[in-house]
Amino acid sequence: MRLQEIKLTNFRKHAGLAFAPSDRINLLYGMNGSGKTNILEAVHYCTLARGLNKSLDKECLNFAADYFLLDGSFADDRGIELAVKVSYAKNAEKKIFVNGEELKKFSQLIGRIPCVTFSPMELAVVNGSPQERRRFMDNALSQTNKRYLADLLQYRRVLQQRNTLLAAASGKGVEKENIDVWTEKLSLLAASIVSSRIGFIMQLLGYFGPVYEELGLGEMPGFSYRSSIGRQVPDMTEDELAVAMIHRFREIESQELYRKQTLLGPHRDDIVFRLNDIEVKRYASQGQLRTFLIAMKLALQKLVREATGEKPLFLLDDLFSELDRKRVEKVLGLLDGSGQSIITATSKKEIDGVHSISVEELAQSLV
Repeated sequence: MRLQEIKLTNFRKHAGLAFAPSDRINLLYGMNGSGKTNILEAVHYCTLARGLNKSLDKECLNFAADYFLLDGSFADDRGIELAVKVSYAKNAEKKIFVNGEELKKFSQLIGRIPCVTFSPMELAVVNGSPQERRRFMDNALSQTNKRYLADLLQYRRVLQQRNTLLAAASGKGVEKENIDVWTEKLSLLAASIVSSRIGFIMQLLGYFGPVYEELGLGEMPGFSYRSSIGRQVPDMTEDELAVAMIHRFREIESQELYRKQTLLGPHRDDIVFRLNDIEVKRYASQGQLRTFLIAMKLALQKLVREATGEKPLFLLDDLFSELDRKRVEKVLGLLDGSGQSIITATSKKEIDGVHSISVEELAQSLV
């Protein structure tokens, strides 16, 4: 999958801009505040229906503008083109069109244009809260597994309903019966989600090890899934997971009624990242954390390609910061031939095989 061109109108810093990258590695350079990350964010909207780094739609409006419009043209590895338009106005909801047809649900865009991102803010995936790692898994799996996305959306609806019942419960029998119905639904969905997540992180680790070694790092990496069920789950089948989930819900029934919320499930699970059997977030330096995340995203790129049959679009914000020249060359070597990449940097770098584009020059063009 590759971006042929994207046009921005009233988006962030850019009142009007057109960007047409090459099919391979692109370096988008400019001073801090020049709007280079804004262009990556615009592409992110057209691929994943939302802003980069969890930005809100209203935050992406150009100063004093009432609306923004993004117009992206993409082509898959077979040459089939896909046109995506994203519009947002202060007094209207965001709208997304694919090949001229408005999407009824934004989730219909997910997976149509496989996309992997790297951003310094994503370091929280490695050293932040469990919520960040759950979001990482959900974002990756939603692009590669349609059943996972459907189950995840349904799980969130069932979880909300169950929490509503728990909040209103007073301990009467009929209330317990109602909660039990939703508990069974939640457990079946949870088992599917957890099973997919475990398979995902094991597959990702298979790609991660060679990438990490290629970057010249000596430690032995490891991933494991930490389930809120409170027992080892990797060897369980999906059916066994559902049974274990229901059993555990029975054990903590009184706690949930007292706290009036669902206390276990994939919305409370986590991944543990290790180097040499030591948890990464406990001892790694900033440079190690950054390199770990870069390696993980390079591994994810390979996984997405294998799962979808498409080379994903790769957006990398501020990639070169804190990386020495040798490691930069290794990262670029891994990117070369792996599809289209767009990298931001504060200055132009003379590197063979990299197409450099000045943001200042782009900003002078009118849509």
